[in-house]
Amino acid sequence: MGAALTEACARRMDRAPSRLARALFAAIIGLPLLASEVAAAQHAVVLEIDGVIGPAVADYVVRELRGVSRADTRLVVLRMNTPGGLDTSMREIIRAILSSPVPVATYVAPSGARAASAGTYIAYASAIAAMAPGTNLGAATPIRLGGTPGLPGGPQPAGQKDKGKGGEGSSSSSEPADAETRKAVNDAVAYIRGLAELNGRNADWAADAVRSAVSLPASEALKLHVIDVIADDVPDLLRKIDGRSVNLGGKAERLATADLEIVSARPDWRTELLAVITDPNVAFILMLIGVYGLIFEFLNPGAVAPGLIGSISLLVALYALNLMPINYAGAGLVLLGIGLMVAEAHIGSFGVIGIGGVVAFVIGAIMMFPSGAPGFALSLSVVAAATLITAALFLLVLTMLLRSRRRPVVTGKEGLLGAEGETVAWDGGEGRVRVHGEIWRARAQQPLQAGERIRVVEREGLVLVVEPA
Repeated sequence: MGAALTEACARRMDRAPSRLARALFAAIIGLPLLASEVAAAQHAVVLEIDGVIGPAVADYVVRELRGVSRADTRLVVLRMNTPGGLDTSMREIIRAILSSPVPVATYVAPSGARAASAGTYIAYASAIAAMAPGTNLGAATPIRLGGTPGLPGGPQPAGQKDKGKGGEGSSSSSEPADAETRKAVNDAVAYIRGLAELNGRNADWAADAVRSAVSLPASEALKLHVIDVIADDVPDLLRKIDGRSVNLGGKAERLATADLEIVSARPDWRTELLAVITDPNVAFILMLIGVYGLIFEFLNPGAVAPGLIGSISLLVALYALNLMPINYAGAGLVLLGIGLMVAEAHIGSFGVIGIGGVVAFVIGAIMMFPSGAPGFALSLSVVAAATLITAALFLLVLTMLLRSRRRPVVTGKEGLLGAEGETVAWDGGEGRVRVHGEIWRARAQQPLQAGERIRVVEREGLVLVVEPA
């Protein structure tokens, strides 16, 4: 009995070192992994929004917000400086903010920056709204694309300001004159009020920002509870919001941001490319290159290069135009103008159709991109340059057409009339003559001699009627 107990104790003692070794091995492997996970969780990602909010910015912000994870990110900061942008792009960004797994802080910076129009909505949708000293936000009235200056909902004349509470704007103004604008304004008011209530901010001032385009500097925005904090920079922002409670997915969450490492996620090449092609001026020029390239290819089959360049340019332009607010009547007039100028080159109406094409082209180019969308209006210099180039092309074609009408015909029956040659052989009233290096049967009203110079006066089928030169 005693021997058995001694043997069992010995076996247990033999296994003890192996268990201890396994525990130590697990600790050695596990601790670095745990430490790396803890370190990875100490990040605050900063996204840069500098300029007009359009399809490129929306794609950049939405992709970054969808890619964040609570395992390695505690906060996303939208460092913003924008005059506004497209409603569709703004709503895409707001949907991404509201569905983000981590809190989002909108920070209007640096000093001198602004968050106007769409930027105000994005700030109200964020869990934290912050501003740097010397910045402002507001002027959130929806601009009716193509609206009339001076009307509510349309662009206001420069220097015109309304008076009212809450800053350098107005509180409530007269109702918009037309039902369409009233619908847009009331929809925007309801939208921004909902965002204000979601994050506990000043909903009345938000409504004023929409109805009367009021704006606020940072200090007044903090007093009116439009924003949560004023910070000098991103590290200062992280220190000041540390310990605050925010609404994340309908639940309260306490922020721990004081010791977060700041990681900047700048726009990549895809965002830069999308920003270039969605510029109205670039999209318009690409469309013209595409249309003219295809026209040249159809007029000269087999040239390849015009058709290839034109097809690529037109497809890229159509993709860009699909993402932007355009007036399809204007686009139709541009294409009609080009078609009329092409018709002028073929019909030759001495300018009537061509002039109509140039007029349609100019009107369509001006109408194509509504001037009310900030940052998405077509430059008048681009319109003027495109019109001059198109008109010059039209004049070149017309000049070539007129010259071709005056030029003597050198082919066919008309090309032989008046041509001179010499007789090769002659017998009575008929013989053979050489004209333009070719041997023809010929006849004449008088006998001719071999080697005599002749001139063609008529052609009857394959027989020439000639006379002595």
